[in-house]
Amino acid sequence: MKEQVLVLIKPDGMKKALMGYVLMRLAEARLEIVASRMVKVSPALAAEHYKHLRGKSFFRQLIKYLSGDFHQQRPIMALVYRGENAIKKCRDLAGATNPEEASSRSIRGVCGRITTKGIFENVLHVSSNKKEAKREIKLWFQPEECLINLFPVRIKTLRSMTRKVWA
Repeated sequence: MKEQVLVLIKPDGMKKALMGYVLMRLAEARLEIVASRMVKVSPALAAEHYKHLRGKSFFRQLIKYLSGDFHQQRPIMALVYRGENAIKKCRDLAGATNPEEASSRSIRGVCGRITTKGIFENVLHVSSNKKEAKREIKLWFQPEECLINLFPVRIKTLRSMTRKVWA
């Protein structure tokens, strides 16, 4: 069954120049990339992304981590992959969230670490299920940023929209 999944190469992966390695490993899944972009993550976007973890003791650190506070404000790379069993394939390649529990053949097993402050630097995020993938993709991408319509769209006319354009 074709499905889509959001993958984020997190600030630690960008700082360590692991983008090429991660993309090469994800290519093993033989999925189609239907959207990608570099994003400087605001604390508000990070908090919305991880809203299901609000109330956890590590929530604030997680927001600082994703928004680049621990890695010199590094951006992240956001991607949407699409294909048969996309979520399972990408999650299998990523490995366990805790780098110490991840398979030594997984991306997190090879590239991840836990810092001396106890922060999981696990290089990437992969949507956990179809419902989360849909929510996350809609959070990180607008319909026009995707090569295909992943979800139903509608046309909305916005008045007084200000937008930065190329000079």
